[in-house]
Order: sequence, then structure tokens, then C-alpha cells
Amino acid sequence: MGKELVLFDVDGTLTLSRQIISDEMKDFLKVLREKVSIGLVGGSDMKKITEQMNEGSAVVNKYDYIFAENGLVAYKNGSLVGKQSILGHMGEEKLQNLINFCLMYMSKITLPVKRGNFVEFRNGLINICPIGRSCSQAERDDFAAYDKIHKIRESFVEVLRKTFPNLGLVYSIGGQISFDCFPAGWDKTFCLNYVEKDGFEKIYFFGDKTSEGGNDYELFHDKRVIGHTVQNPEDTMIQLKKIFFS
Repeated sequence: MGKELVLFDVDGTLTLSRQIISDEMKDFLKVLREKVSIGLVGGSDMKKITEQMNEGSAVVNKYDYIFAENGLVAYKNGSLVGKQSILGHMGEEKLQNLINFCLMYMSKITLPVKRGNFVEFRNGLINICPIGRSCSQAERDDFAAYDKIHKIRESFVEVLRKTFPNLGLVYSIGGQISFDCFPAGWDKTFCLNYVEKDGFEKIYFFGDKTSEGGNDYELFHDKRVIGHTVQNPEDTMIQLKKIFFS
């Protein structure tokens, strides 16, 4: 393993939103890994990360670390090294109260379109999607533009904070269409629990949602990390070339 570690958000940083990684980016990461260790830190579950990185089950062997669900499912050198459960942490009753409220709230929102899969239960978090995760890419893009104007997710999160002040949850907006709910401290900085002891001289992080409320914010601002904000995969490569290949 290299003396330096570069951690990457996946969606919007290594790939376009919910798209498969380009061959150019995949080849670039392969060359970069000859210089540094590489870790992926995605908000999505392992299935979605595997799909986007387009490596099949072999993806765990292509990178030094893979942290799914903000690091709550952790792989190192191809082996599973950690897994957290939001169900075990919160209990069924509290989770159901949260999920029932979210479904009721979304039933009262009128959007240009609505599809299916509004609540997705993952190992370490609950993902809430007002439009529904089964929307098409075009509908996803349209909702993202609509959300920038009407603040659908932002308003939703504010209501949840006021309604459930004692659940100890953090609400993080990421990607184009959804937001995550997870226990405080279970943000992307959780992955540092696995890499700190490996003695890296520097740890870099590249993400696109680094503003407050975005799901890259906490890791980007962590003092143990050198944070870089990117606009898209092309910008990611440009910045990496300046740092490691100039």
C-alpha cells in the first residue's frame, strides 16, 4: 500500500450521477493506484457501487478500500472488515415511526412526476426519495432541477429535524433525488476508523457534495483529511493530474 491514500465519493465524483464509470476514468484510477492507495466512500449500498464501478464482484479487489453506505459496510483488500446496522442501533419502533412519517409527508407533496421506491432500507441508513428511486434518468435530471428551485429535500429535512429532535439522527442530502437518515457520527468520517491505523502520511478526499448539508461535507472538513471539491468526473481527473502527475 502507498504512503498516501486518496478517498473518493462515487456518484458525481468518479461517475456522472447514477451512471457507470467511464473507461477513461477506470484506466486513470488504475494508473493512479500505482502511486497511491485508493478508497471509495459511497453513500449508496454495495450493489449500487458495484454497478457504477462496472467491475462486478471483483470490484473489492480493484481498490484498497471500499466503504459503502458512508463506510458502515467496509472492505479492505477484498475482505469485509466491518458492518453496522441501523436497525440494531435504533430498534424497530423508532424506525417505523420515522418511516411512517416520511411516507405520510411524501403523500402530501405534489411533484411533476412520482414513481416507486420512496424509502430504501440499508444496513446503516434509511434513504428517502420524494420522487421515487425507480424514476428514469430523464426524470431524475428533471427533479434535480426542480429541487434546486423548490427546495423539496431541504424543506423535508427541516421538518424531520423539528419532528424527531430526540432520535439522534443526521439528515444528509446527496446525489440528485434523495437524502439519507443515519445516527450521528455515522457520516462518511466513519470510514476513517478503518484507515487511520494504517499509517498513511496523507489522506485526500475528493467529493462533489461538500457544502453544508451535502453527504461529503463532514469528511471534506475533517482535520485528518485534505479535502477537494469537484464539479464532475472530468474535474476530478484534472485536479488529480495537477496533484499527482505534474
